[in-house]
Amino acid sequence: MRQVLGRALWLGNARDLRDARAVLAAGIAAVVELADSEPFAVLPRELVRCRFPLSDGGDNPPWLLRLAAESVGALLQANVPILVCCSAGMSRSVCVAAGGVALAEGQSLSESLAAVAGSGPADVSPGLLSQLQQSLGE
Repeated sequence: MRQVLGRALWLGNARDLRDARAVLAAGIAAVVELADSEPFAVLPRELVRCRFPLSDGGDNPPWLLRLAAESVGALLQANVPILVCCSAGMSRSVCVAAGGVALAEGQSLSESLAAVAGSGPADVSPGLLSQLQQSLGE
């Protein structure tokens, strides 16, 4: 689990999500899960939880991808510390977090992607990124 510099935003993977104590210790109040094949993690009820089952291949319903990015953006605008996670924490989480940052801060997706990806390892699926660009109207 790693924090995106200057933001109450963390990126993580399925393993990070299974460590609820570490999530709570970081001050995280909301979790956005993006994995389409991971089992539900057991989380304490005080954490807000959103789950959007997305795939990396770019074949997601556009409304679902947009809703995931809008949810991250709304939580960021409300200054809610948020963890965005997927299976490996390198594609879906990076991409959707960047979409949320773009919406919350009025940046282009490419600017926010550079900021989010700069926090650590990233391997964003080109198909997913292209679909997110279309969903956000870029």
